[in-house]
Amino acid sequence: MHKPLITHQPLLNSTIKIAIIGGGVAGSTIALRFAELGLDTTLIEKGPSLVNGPPICHLHAGGNLYREISDEQCLVLLQQSIDTVKVYPHSVNIRPTVIALPKTDNGEPEDLLPRLEKLRAKYQDLVNKDNRNQVLGKPADYFRFYSRAELEVLQQKTIPENAIDASDWLISFAQNVDLNKLKFPVLLVQEYGLSAFRFAAIASLAIERLPKCHLQTNNQVVGLTQQTDKPGWQVSTKQHGSDIVQHKNYDYVINACGFKSGEIDDMVSAKRKRMVEFKAAYVAHWPQCHGIWPEIVFYGERGTPQGMAQLTPYPDGYFQLHGMTQDITLFDQGLVASSVNSAQPKLAKRFIEKIDKQWPEQLIQNRTLGSIEHMAQFLPEFSSATVAAKPLFGAQQIPGEDANLRTADVSFYGQHYARAEIVKASSALDAADAILKNFIDCGLISEQLMYADERLVKAGINYLTEHYFPVSLQCSETEVTERAIALAQERDYPMALANNL
Repeated sequence: MHKPLITHQPLLNSTIKIAIIGGGVAGSTIALRFAELGLDTTLIEKGPSLVNGPPICHLHAGGNLYREISDEQCLVLLQQSIDTVKVYPHSVNIRPTVIALPKTDNGEPEDLLPRLEKLRAKYQDLVNKDNRNQVLGKPADYFRFYSRAELEVLQQKTIPENAIDASDWLISFAQNVDLNKLKFPVLLVQEYGLSAFRFAAIASLAIERLPKCHLQTNNQVVGLTQQTDKPGWQVSTKQHGSDIVQHKNYDYVINACGFKSGEIDDMVSAKRKRMVEFKAAYVAHWPQCHGIWPEIVFYGERGTPQGMAQLTPYPDGYFQLHGMTQDITLFDQGLVASSVNSAQPKLAKRFIEKIDKQWPEQLIQNRTLGSIEHMAQFLPEFSSATVAAKPLFGAQQIPGEDANLRTADVSFYGQHYARAEIVKASSALDAADAILKNFIDCGLISEQLMYADERLVKAGINYLTEHYFPVSLQCSETEVTERAIALAQERDYPMALANNL
């Protein structure tokens, strides 16, 4: 991973004050982007800590989990994922993903090839332009197909503790999967894991060290009023457990509230079509496994009993599970849309109770065991796995009316108000860049400021396009791990989910 080109020093001498509402992946990343540049930024988070939303487990460096989305979205996800790895290197679990098509699937493995070749060519082009973009291994090795004969050879090998070449990652898969249920060849692609706890740790550590970033946790925004004397907003907040409402003025407000973005939009009468989908992933423990494991995805038709099965490995035999069926990751009436009367889609009460309170124990057992059974149809020995923790869950916002949309960043309303509308974590940097450009369009920052530092000019750096994160990049792997473990324990999850593979 590349090091910052210059030692940290605020680059922008600006007096504007920015409020970001919501400390999830989007809000935290945008706050870091601005505070690293020297912009006065206040991050307001309703909960006690950062990045505590929908489950993150996968870096979609090419979007290969989604056959239904366009090639264009996949290419965007590749670029965004590369940028994310460069800014948050210690949040990435470096191991590939195996994608297999069951015999029950309507598709064929060869159908994947044209898109994969486009992605590999795009990756090669990005590396040719800037060698720092080579964060997913060599472009030539971005993907590889394996025949049944090759997997049968791998069945005879010992599962290693460390990978020497790409084939080593297939040994555990070959030895545990029921090959008779699959179509061939199977795909190995360099889409890595992304740890929510390590991502949260980096954001928390860096924000604590940035004097221009003011974090307000346990604070809820209860009012948002446009100023009358100049463009800007008065933000009214109330701290958890207090009845006192505090008011503060800001030049620019960013709504990064995730699935509750519509509540803030409604405060300013901003109409917006969006959807919200409640999802969950499950945590299982399978101590019988050993050695290195890739992430494993078995394709299937979303929403049917044969929906996609996804196995994400962590240390010490812990796994995160998705099953894109109504009985596992998806929920009946879990996808809802906004209305003409409100920009906020209304989730059923039972989902809000899961988000705000806790899951019923029996439901945890039933859904986790169901996810284990769903995976065991392909990995028979996995049936002995047990429930390890409460689910990882949350509601995901999707701007517009296309439920298959996976690439989105930001939209604007009126003056000095932006909505971060990311669907995938890697889109957060693009959202920050778009808002930064809007500062210039609004006259809040002079475009000439990009040439204010001679070192940047000599290095050929434009702060609008170069991701300047020296403080964030100084977070060491050791301290990121320590903070990530602490966050996992605070949230009642196994510490293995916070450790690197």
